[in-house]
Amino acid sequence: MTAVQIIAHRGASAIEKENTLAAFVLAARMGADAVELDVRRTADGLMAVHHDAVLPDGRVICDTNGADLPSHVPFLAQALDACAGMWVNIEIKNYPDDPDYDPSDAITATVARYLEQRDEDDRWLISGFSRHTVEAMRTLRPTIKTAWLTVGVRDEDIEEVALDLARSGHTALHPWVMHLTKKCIDVCHSHGLQVNSWTCDDPKKMQEIIEWGIDGICTNVPDIALGVRANQA
Repeated sequence: MTAVQIIAHRGASAIEKENTLAAFVLAARMGADAVELDVRRTADGLMAVHHDAVLPDGRVICDTNGADLPSHVPFLAQALDACAGMWVNIEIKNYPDDPDYDPSDAITATVARYLEQRDEDDRWLISGFSRHTVEAMRTLRPTIKTAWLTVGVRDEDIEEVALDLARSGHTALHPWVMHLTKKCIDVCHSHGLQVNSWTCDDPKKMQEIIEWGIDGICTNVPDIALGVRANQA
């Protein structure tokens, strides 16, 4: 059986500033299997790695040129290079409530074109809260794995959701750990889907969801998660 994958949430973000090259490099040094990071579009069409749509100084990223971003904000190419040796969950930020929302999903097309140039499709897993965004990636680059990111799915709805995701060609469901149930994992597995849960930093909860059969744990403390995994092997 494949070991539970330890996914460093925005890198080793409990120690280094999240979504920075330093956080990604530290995650690799700790032995994380993967990194989760966020991508947003800039005013000049670049792919900035940053969680929030708005910078701490109040500037909106999609209204700011890449050259004017803070020095700690990397671009996707730099981030993926810093994640050498790990696979990467790229969360594409294009949610209707955000100021950079683009119904045409231009950022997804930009990411797809760039990943095609890298020719490492096995290393990537694209996720997003918007089903439209992950569906767009399935159309643009079907060789890249995709996952739907969600706060959670009710037990009474999981059969229908899992069947729909599987039929649409997606690889995984990414629910919030506080709304995760064992039934969610079991039903997803019955449809050939993986379940990677976010964001779990509590060792006891890690132990519980590993026992439930979770496929991946997204965490700010990958070093702790790796220790929990080792103890349950």
